[in-house]
Amino acid sequence: HTGKIGGVALEMEDVYPKIEYPANDGDKINQVKVELAVRKVLPFSAMFMSEAPLIRAEATAASVPGSDEFCVVSLETNAKNTGILISGNAGITMDCSFMSNSPSANSAYAKGSAEVYAKSVAAVGGIQESTNWHVDNYDPYSPAVKDPFANITPVPGDMKCAGKWKTQGNTTKWENDVLDETTNFNDAKDANGNKANCWASMSVGSGQSLTLPDGTYYISGGDAFIQGNLTCTSCTLVLTNKSTAPDAPIGQFKVNASANVNLTAPSGSSEYYKGIAIYQDRRAKDSASSVNLINGNSGSKITGALYFPNQELQYNGTGNTAGTCTLFVSRRIDFSGNSVTLNKFKNASECTGTGIPSIGGGRLVRLVG
Repeated sequence: HTGKIGGVALEMEDVYPKIEYPANDGDKINQVKVELAVRKVLPFSAMFMSEAPLIRAEATAASVPGSDEFCVVSLETNAKNTGILISGNAGITMDCSFMSNSPSANSAYAKGSAEVYAKSVAAVGGIQESTNWHVDNYDPYSPAVKDPFANITPVPGDMKCAGKWKTQGNTTKWENDVLDETTNFNDAKDANGNKANCWASMSVGSGQSLTLPDGTYYISGGDAFIQGNLTCTSCTLVLTNKSTAPDAPIGQFKVNASANVNLTAPSGSSEYYKGIAIYQDRRAKDSASSVNLINGNSGSKITGALYFPNQELQYNGTGNTAGTCTLFVSRRIDFSGNSVTLNKFKNASECTGTGIPSIGGGRLVRLVG
């Protein structure tokens, strides 16, 4: 088009939108520039111009790398709730990143005297910058991360619940046993005489010790409450219910401050619960009173994933909690405690052979100009 402004002839190409890829320079191969225009009569300028001016706007977007590997993931989707909360005197050092799926304005929040050293903190919602975070990058408004264990669901037919027949009056019924320090794994059988792998609940008393043989241990409907010493070199604790009812009760995992928990998840490629140390059924109801609690201390070490997809996990480290290859995946995660930079966690690439999956931030598209 040819026109005049102030007596000066101008030539402009009225072909929009204009898309330039790569944007400007050859080295900007991941950038695209879009230019839009509209010809509009403006009340004031119309008194001086022979025709409507062309109003143009342009923007440049780029595909940029997302955060590093995540080893703390909140699956919360309610905008009213913070996904990751770090409070008290909690001290955390990690070679990986935090990720919260919560769209809350405070999706990931650190307060109090907490000190957090990590590669980055990312969230679907907002992140309030503070002196508590010592990170290379803040990545608010990032795309949500998928549940890494969404395809893992306990199969009731796999559960062989230990117990005994009990008669009360004219009624005889099967009653499931409790898994505790007195359990004899060689004698534990289900109602059909099969070797048991399922119990009504789990309990390790204060000052007591329970060593689990390698395998999967189903807890049907009850809690796992650890006050003493719990050890297993290749196992998964599954909080579930043999009942298939959608409202079947699901227990919590609770570790007392005086306990020592040393668990290592199975890592074999054929293992159904590969890389998962503790699994909670996603039928578990979320409420203020339904909270899983791990009080760590200098003698505890959990290698594998802590998976609580529909309930909160409170992790209170009070010393040199050596959870170096621990993946946290929970609806909400609350870190607290009284240690300073002593709870140390590595990313999945540093934990090869553990079965822990790598959860990356992918790539993001952002305006850069």
